[in-house]
Amino acid sequence: MARYTGPKSKIARRFREPIFGADKSYEKKNYPPGMHGQNRRRAKISEYGIQLQEKQKAKYTYGILEKQFRNLFHEASRRGGITGEVLLQLIEARLDNVVYRLGIARTRAQARQLVSHRHITVNGNVVNVPSYSLKEGDIVSVRERSRSLEIIVDSLASRATRYSWLEWDEANMSGKFLNYPQRADIPENIKEQYIVELYSK
Repeated sequence: MARYTGPKSKIARRFREPIFGADKSYEKKNYPPGMHGQNRRRAKISEYGIQLQEKQKAKYTYGILEKQFRNLFHEASRRGGITGEVLLQLIEARLDNVVYRLGIARTRAQARQLVSHRHITVNGNVVNVPSYSLKEGDIVSVRERSRSLEIIVDSLASRATRYSWLEWDEANMSGKFLNYPQRADIPENIKEQYIVELYSK
């Protein structure tokens, strides 16, 4: 799967849930895409189909390509603990995801762009790799010369959700990655066990 740049509502309709956030278009058409989406009787999905669908949903939700996703799974397998939970923790520790969670960007795609365009620093150093993996205690900040950017100011003004594994310093426009989140604290509706079963075949 190359980076998807088409209509997000169409993807959300495929998975029957708004995986990219609030979506008026999805609310109007919350049935599968295609000319027969509303009436078509769907054949029962196989076990493999369910597992594949869950993996695809996770990839679209976080905006990760197949090779990166597989590498994250292998890394999760090498670490101790429950593989599925560790996989989600590693994904949550990606720089683009943390920028999104902190409220610096409205979407993960926007967060990736801010990182790529060198507006974000980690521990005082500019990092332009969205997949950069944060460690506990790392400080993620908006670069000083980028703090007046309208896209960042607007996003921070509307931030509402706070996460227990992140600490935000409004005065310095920076956030601290305190620790890897527990599975119960990750809000995404992803059944990671299906992904583990798929890659374990």
